[in-house]
Amino acid sequence: MEEAMADVDDDLLLERQLCFALTVASRSVVGVYKPVLEKMGLTHPQYLVMLALWERSPRTLKDISEALLHEPATLSPLLKRLEEAGFITRKRIHGNERALAITLTEAGAALRQQATAVPGTIMERLHLTRDEVAELHRAMTGLIAATQGTGPIQNASKDAASQGR
Repeated sequence: MEEAMADVDDDLLLERQLCFALTVASRSVVGVYKPVLEKMGLTHPQYLVMLALWERSPRTLKDISEALLHEPATLSPLLKRLEEAGFITRKRIHGNERALAITLTEAGAALRQQATAVPGTIMERLHLTRDEVAELHRAMTGLIAATQGTGPIQNASKDAASQGR
């Protein structure tokens, strides 16, 4: 019984907190990206927007917001700065004045070539292999899905609850 209490007490150690480890890891990894992205004239959040646009352009603000799991209001200042830098254009969609189309400019599309070196550079700086990055990505994607109620952890809980467990 005392051993079980010790485990519970140990669960409250800062070093055992998942939220703490994720926060520090996130800040640290983004810090590794910073000097690499600065050479491209991008911040990390801007890089994420550009990644979404390199996948498909044009995209609506709503579509980018959903892809990045960010509120449109959070993205608006980033998009304004990307437009000022000459990487994108923002235009109202004809027939739907509430929708905003975000389109890469030639300079924004050309920046993709420079960005192809980013993943390899980051892997090298973090001393990770492509397989290790893929495994970390799978784990993080699973956590994201679980927090959104769509992942295995949430689904397992729902299944148990629906079966009266």
